Amino acid sequence: MATEKDSSPDKLKLKTEVGLLGGVSLIAGVIIGSGIFMSPQYVLLYIGSPGASLLIWAASGLLAMLASLCYAELGTVIRESGGEYIYILRTSGNIMAFICAFTSNIVMRPTSMIAVALVFAQNSLAPFYDDCPPPNGAVKCLAALGIMVLTVVNCFNVRSSIKVTVLFTAIKVLALTVIMIGGVVLLIQGDTSNSLQNFLEGTKLSIRPMGIAFYQCLWSYDGWNTLNQVTEEVNHPEVNLPRALMIAIPMVTILYLMVNVSYLVVLTPAEMISSSAVAVTWGNKVLGRWGWVMSVAAALSAFGSLNGSFFSGGRVCYVAAREGHMPDILAMAHMRRLTPSPALIFNTVIALIVLIPGDFQAIVNFFSTSQWQELGCFQLPGIVYRSLQHGAV
Repeated sequence: MATEKDSSPDKLKLKTEVGLLGGVSLIAGVIIGSGIFMSPQYVLLYIGSPGASLLIWAASGLLAMLASLCYAELGTVIRESGGEYIYILRTSGNIMAFICAFTSNIVMRPTSMIAVALVFAQNSLAPFYDDCPPPNGAVKCLAALGIMVLTVVNCFNVRSSIKVTVLFTAIKVLALTVIMIGGVVLLIQGDTSNSLQNFLEGTKLSIRPMGIAFYQCLWSYDGWNTLNQVTEEVNHPEVNLPRALMIAIPMVTILYLMVNVSYLVVLTPAEMISSSAVAVTWGNKVLGRWGWVMSVAAALSAFGSLNGSFFSGGRVCYVAAREGHMPDILAMAHMRRLTPSPALIFNTVIALIVLIPGDFQAIVNFFSTSQWQELGCFQLPGIVYRSLQHGAV
């Protein structure tokens, strides 16, 4: 192991092995996780109508796009890994940066990873429990196993982690494409539910249900800022970072809207709301005895998203330690593999602690509320930074 604080002339640095394809795969791979397979029924439940739920999905995609534009500019000006943490450090100083590092590494990142790990475990076990949900103990054990496997993969080397991300992103897009095509075929044949006929009937316009619907939907877009957390490992970030953001997020938004339309074509609102995993219910109704494929696809999707979260989250912890806001040992990297192994292991330990009392719905609502409030506060330093730059010119 060696640390970035070594006084040797050639400082140890992480490899720059993330190109445009890797960047798009990393962003899309983290975004397309458990949300699109689990959240549509909750969005519909809280907002009340199919039309309003589609509007919520479109608005959430637009919000993610606008936020990513801010991050694209910040990432090309401040070409350092760490995402929000490094932007806060460079614009607001050490105290705010320490608070950001603490909340990210101790609270936000572990809750996000555990929510995805639980979805991976639930969908992996679902085919073996046809008439009842999988036991909670089995779900948590499998989630813990998945986390530890990905820790080993990410500690091994950067290239292996990126290959896993690209592979699982391809599987996710293929699964969502199958759902889209199935909906289009049924729509052409006229064999559909009546969900889209009463487009806005039953819409709830009060603040609380709309807010919870947005939180559930924004959970599905979480990960749009992933590439900013590994900027130092991106080849030509001034070019590839904005391009990757502008390719990945619109692509995911379109996929999400088309998949939700397919859900509504096949399932009635009552069927969606009563489903524990809407993609699996869709698969059972459209694919028949092959419906278990959707459960496997949801599990693989969550596993790929969890891998991307590990890859980026370890870098935030590593950079915070390098800047003196976390223990020095977390700023070390493997001499030959050039991966921040101590930071990745630290994230794993915290995540496993959070897993013990973990509950999916409580985690999603807590994470979405906290993250978007935090991100809203973090946009201000970017504006201040650009204002100061213009003022200095």
